[in-house]
Amino acid sequence: MQTPATYDDANLILRLYEMRREEKLRQARDWFTSNFHCSTIEEFNKICPPGSQENAYARQVITYWEMVASLMTSGVLNEHLFFQSGMELLLVWERIKEIAPESRKAHKAPVLWKNLETVGNKYIQYLDGVDPETYPAFAARVRGAR
Repeated sequence: MQTPATYDDANLILRLYEMRREEKLRQARDWFTSNFHCSTIEEFNKICPPGSQENAYARQVITYWEMVASLMTSGVLNEHLFFQSGMELLLVWERIKEIAPESRKAHKAPVLWKNLETVGNKYIQYLDGVDPETYPAFAARVRGAR
């Protein structure tokens, strides 16, 4: 049984939305959704070389959504309420999940992006419960947006 959402959950979601409107994060999100397509660390380093604006954009977007996911994995934010409007988190997970294992190994950081992974997988389960065709269609759009 899912825990009911509270007014605090709703207020936190609104605050997170306001944060997404910050100019630098908006620029980073625009770049990420249009340009971040990689399945290996080599591809990541090619499109996001260390020290580049693109690298900063990728890190800003990924760490923002990792932070949001951590609010859900720690029980601070109601995931069911979030899942009704937070699909960008799933987009980010779809874009980084292929490089996650290699990134964790390369950085000797086994928990790197673990919150995103956990919430991304729960999001997929949520979508499958709504309609089993939703997630495959979404994933195909995300992968096909190259």
